[in-house]
Amino acid sequence: MHKKPARHQLAAVAELLDIMARLRDPESGCPWDLEQDFSSIAPYTLEEAYEVADAIERNDPDDLCAELGDLLFQVVFHAQLAAERGWFEFADVVASINRKLIRRHPHVFANQQIASAREQSEAWEQHKADERAARGEEGSEGALSGIPLALPALVRAQKIQRRASRVGFDWTEISDVIARLDEELRELQEALAAGEPRERLQEELGDLLFSGVNLARFLDADAEAILRAATRKFETRFGIVEMLAQTQQRVLQDFTLEELEEFWQEAKRRTG
Repeated sequence: MHKKPARHQLAAVAELLDIMARLRDPESGCPWDLEQDFSSIAPYTLEEAYEVADAIERNDPDDLCAELGDLLFQVVFHAQLAAERGWFEFADVVASINRKLIRRHPHVFANQQIASAREQSEAWEQHKADERAARGEEGSEGALSGIPLALPALVRAQKIQRRASRVGFDWTEISDVIARLDEELRELQEALAAGEPRERLQEELGDLLFSGVNLARFLDADAEAILRAATRKFETRFGIVEMLAQTQQRVLQDFTLEELEEFWQEAKRRTG
């Protein structure tokens, strides 16, 4: 595919902004779009971001293009709402990210040297910390301040762990992380054996999950992506189990656990 000239891309963005303005026109706009505000649109923004991630994981370029368009529309919608309130416009959003990218990449736009991707990640986090400090957010509210509560739990847990690590609150060896994971599992098992109440069991399970996220961080892995991949693998294998059951013209409920386990092992052999 040939890259389209900049003027063509700018024209496409201008058309999108015009469409958004017409949708929100008080006299001739769309009734549904006119009813929306930041709060009502926010869930759609999150949904579109997840659909982008799904298209990436499915390696579907056509769907990815469409989903990125849907996500871009969400950005334009929020910018339109802000413009109507006199807060900022779409161009201000673009200018803001332009400034941030230049500021956080001095090795590209200035003379600073960065030796590796890991060093760049550390520098990026330091730039973010410096920006929070400049806004008065760092120190007064603690090292973990400013991490949105609305983030998916796994994503937020990993961000919190990274932030704590930056100030030295972290294990030095992955063996220590695994030992803590084993410890949390034992505590859950002991709580189960002791007949602890549901709330206590949930607390112990939460500690176990949090430790699992920490292990993912030490493996330089995205805990959210890992769990999505594991879930997709389960879905694929479960579909094979259902297919094997259908070949015998029976429903899953008619099989014993031992028979279902045989199907599951066959599904594992087929999927690797």
